[in-house]
Amino acid sequence: MGTTQLESVPEPKYWHLKTVIGEALDSDFAVGEILPNERDLAARFGVARATLRQALEQLELEGRLQRRRGVGTTVAPPRMGVDVSTTQHAWPGSAQDAWQSFDCSRAVPPPAVARLLGTAAEEETYTLRRLRVTHGQPVAAEQLYVPASSVPELSAIDAPPGPARARAVLRELQRLELDGQDRAVELGSARADDARELDRLPGAPVLIVTTRYFSRGRTAAVIMATYRADTCRLTFGDSGDVQISHHGEERRAS
Repeated sequence: MGTTQLESVPEPKYWHLKTVIGEALDSDFAVGEILPNERDLAARFGVARATLRQALEQLELEGRLQRRRGVGTTVAPPRMGVDVSTTQHAWPGSAQDAWQSFDCSRAVPPPAVARLLGTAAEEETYTLRRLRVTHGQPVAAEQLYVPASSVPELSAIDAPPGPARARAVLRELQRLELDGQDRAVELGSARADDARELDRLPGAPVLIVTTRYFSRGRTAAVIMATYRADTCRLTFGDSGDVQISHHGEERRAS
């Protein structure tokens, strides 16, 4: 990574420095490589550490860098495309599913999820926790809520809580005829449990994708997926038919 003279640059120093570092990331660094520490970088570019931090923070927001606890600042892999169109027509757990299930329990879902499912306020659902990993790093965590009425045969299956029960729930979902699905996207902040699974700090910006699956004229399952905003970008397929939510408002995007 070379040096540059920043004294006479008309734009903010941190913004120009961000551009210089970004070019160096393309030419001099590999995905996953650890950057030199802040003191060395600040000395190399002849800037204050506060200016350097601003540049690094902007590169992190743009998904070029990742700050990993106990490791340092590393070069991020290319952002993963997340298809939020409604052109896909498959239950979670199908052959093309990229998620890894690691837990399943029965619990009362949050009120907002219960309303989407149309279940009673205190009615338990099967709650699956799943993780999506790319380049060895977790990029998204999700909770899949399935009412017992959607998988009535499951009660006869002797599957202990955990991954085995998660696989059993997913297998039973495949037996249903999928009528359709819809998705809504909103910007949010990482909750403590999602932040832990995604190796982020609580409150970090995330993209929350809510998916409803319909079968036999009712909502058969709901997914709340939390994507790292710094490593993911949304794609809309051919239809571009997705609901985008922000501060409680929703609109159709096309």
